Amino acid sequence: MDASAKILNTEKPSPTEDWTIVMPRRGKKTRSFNKILIAEQQREEKLWTPIGLETDPERESKLMQKMQICIQKLENSEFFRSFLHQMQYPDMLAKFLKVLGPETKMLMVIYGIGSIESFEPPRLQLSLAILMKRKFDWIGEIEVFDPIISLMESKVLTSLGCSVLSINEQGRRQALKPTLFFMPHCEAELYNNLLQVNWGVDKLNRIVLFGNSFEAYEHHMSMFKNSVFVNSRKHILAVRRFTKEFIVDTFSDDSFRAFHSSSWHFFGLDSETDLQTLDVKHFIIA
Repeated sequence: MDASAKILNTEKPSPTEDWTIVMPRRGKKTRSFNKILIAEQQREEKLWTPIGLETDPERESKLMQKMQICIQKLENSEFFRSFLHQMQYPDMLAKFLKVLGPETKMLMVIYGIGSIESFEPPRLQLSLAILMKRKFDWIGEIEVFDPIISLMESKVLTSLGCSVLSINEQGRRQALKPTLFFMPHCEAELYNNLLQVNWGVDKLNRIVLFGNSFEAYEHHMSMFKNSVFVNSRKHILAVRRFTKEFIVDTFSDDSFRAFHSSSWHFFGLDSETDLQTLDVKHFIIA
């Protein structure tokens, strides 16, 4: 997607009006119209409204309290102290600044956060994103999307300073400006979609990705010699040679569940790299 998705309006949406299409009878016009209709249907399928269009002020208040406790707990943890220290290593900080370039802020996009009401790991993951924004003035706005987010969770996210997207981008956000994609424990297809839509030197060099270890995906490829498995990860595997990865350490049961096998990824491609000639089919095993 070329630009940021629309931000969710937390007011209850109006019912969709009925509509009818009269199809042409035959011939080339029919085929052209079908293509237009299919494209329109695909676009409409990405539109999203939160689960549960009713909200409970008491539950909302309790969830906000849970989040505040979780943020404070994480901020005082050994994991977070180590995490901050790693982000400020000279070689890692230099990579953040290189992606940032002349810009003063880096947008953060969070995909696949899960239900912050139902589970502790998503609350810890969101807490980490919020604490990062508080600690580093170069981190800008936070945009969030997960198809299972409820209206009540959307309101809490908004109260915490995040914007909830109203369109399911399916990970296909083009990095037209420096963007930190915060995607711990997302499905491989989501990372692959992100890389595919940004498959160019300029766009990849504008991305910082926090998520599942690409090195681990490469290791697992040798264990699962299956074309479907590899095909869903082909851009992950193809970009590995241009990726600098920093593995994140975990210390406790809480941090392990929320962040195990997570890494920072930076894509250091020079201007002469021709990704279009890189044969990603090389990674598909028959």
